[in-house]
Amino acid sequence: MGEEGRRALIAALLGAVGASFGIAGVGHLYLREWRRAVAWFTFVLGAMLVLVSVFADPASATTNVESLPLTVVAPIIVLLSVSVFDAYYLARRGPFAYDDPSVIQCPNCGGRVDPDLQFCYWCTEPLTARQYPPVEAQTGSRT
Repeated sequence: MGEEGRRALIAALLGAVGASFGIAGVGHLYLREWRRAVAWFTFVLGAMLVLVSVFADPASATTNVESLPLTVVAPIIVLLSVSVFDAYYLARRGPFAYDDPSVIQCPNCGGRVDPDLQFCYWCTEPLTARQYPPVEAQTGSRT
């Protein structure tokens, strides 16, 4: 199993553990996809609140979760499952590539890297000068 496969498996397992507690986005946190994790969490929480307010008595839902109808539970389970699959998919796709050859990419996450920084501001991986060539060498321009 390669690095992407191991990473995808861990992201899916963490996502499934989080989903079993009703928390979406845990797999995304492992992948350091912060905004996506917050988006999944708020989306599932908002959907849960709307479904409970429409299809169930909100007062009884806070005391007894087992009394929730299937019209509330089934969509939440589907959303949590899609969140786990999304984390797995993100990890499997690996680093993304840019069409522009002048873009410097992080060797860890594949995100754009500012050549003036000593770390990737997407994944905070420390970078050294030998990990990526200077901008002049990537663009082909000579000064």
